Amino acid sequence: MNKELDSILNACIKQDRSSQKRLYQEFYSYGMSVAIRYINDEGEAEMIVNDGFLKVFNNLQKFDLEKPFKPWFRQIIVNTSIDYLKRQKRLMMKSNLSEAENTADRENILSNISYKELLTMVHTLSAAYRTVFNMYVIDGFKHEEIANTLGISIGTSKSNLSKARTKLKALINEQLVAIDHG
Repeated sequence: MNKELDSILNACIKQDRSSQKRLYQEFYSYGMSVAIRYINDEGEAEMIVNDGFLKVFNNLQKFDLEKPFKPWFRQIIVNTSIDYLKRQKRLMMKSNLSEAENTADRENILSNISYKELLTMVHTLSAAYRTVFNMYVIDGFKHEEIANTLGISIGTSKSNLSKARTKLKALINEQLVAIDHG
């Protein structure tokens, strides 16, 4: 671990306010990049990050300083985002596995689309689809973990991922057609 970060974390454990401020400044942008994938609104994402930091400061003494901080912090932001979505009752999971389509074919069409355009497309997904997509594709959760975290069945997780991919694929294809005919 970075000696400077190690020093900051140790001081944060002792409730040193200046060290907490330094940790916040160091990881705020990263936290926002994680939260904004789950929460469409920048103000709400900022609230998620602030809540996440509060959890970090309240639980830092439980963190193993021998392990990397960033993945632990990311997990807190992801969980805080999901908890927020649940509280807002925007996470309406749809369970219709029979409509799920096989999306095993992976086309390499993303190279023509910028990250910002792709993020905009992900934000057009419903909260349920976007959350499962982010957890599986971006954050590397397994369907069983997603199901346990969100309180849904594994089949619902797979179905929502499939539907999210199908919708994103259609949006990407539309974008590529627009680029080709632009």
